[in-house]
Amino acid sequence: MNLVPATLEDAPAIAQVHVASWRAAYADIFDTAWLSALSIEDRTSLWQRVLSAGESRNMVAKIGPKVMGFVNFGPCRDKGATQTQGEIWALYAVPEAWGQGFGRALTSCALAQLSGTGCLTTSLWVLTANSRGRLFYEASGFAAVTGSQKSFELGGKQIEEIQYLRAIDA
Repeated sequence: MNLVPATLEDAPAIAQVHVASWRAAYADIFDTAWLSALSIEDRTSLWQRVLSAGESRNMVAKIGPKVMGFVNFGPCRDKGATQTQGEIWALYAVPEAWGQGFGRALTSCALAQLSGTGCLTTSLWVLTANSRGRLFYEASGFAAVTGSQKSFELGGKQIEEIQYLRAIDA
């Protein structure tokens, strides 16, 4: 596994990872038709914008030239967050790579880079119904923030997410 900064050329591969991961991870949460309609082309455009904007950092995990996973992170976007709080904005791996260390490696990489910018804590948001993701984050040292749940509409249904937080080891 090779962890490298994402480039614009990685946008289509990141989009493929993103869509494949959503379809597998959220199959029991969202309607199958809605997940099937997720567009790799739309996600490619999204990731081209993200990678061009420079508002976040982006790393990909590769085996040879194949992108197996990615992490998108930066300053915490929550209202009232301090400059010492970072945030993992997105973390995904292709389903066939789940359980093989890609997520752990990408998380460790993001935490190290956030620590290097002076962050003392890192947060993230996860769908409350995403039990696999929640277990992964808890095993990675994150803890759910009591009372942080918020709801929003996505894919034609009301969804709830919860914030997780962890201290960054110096």
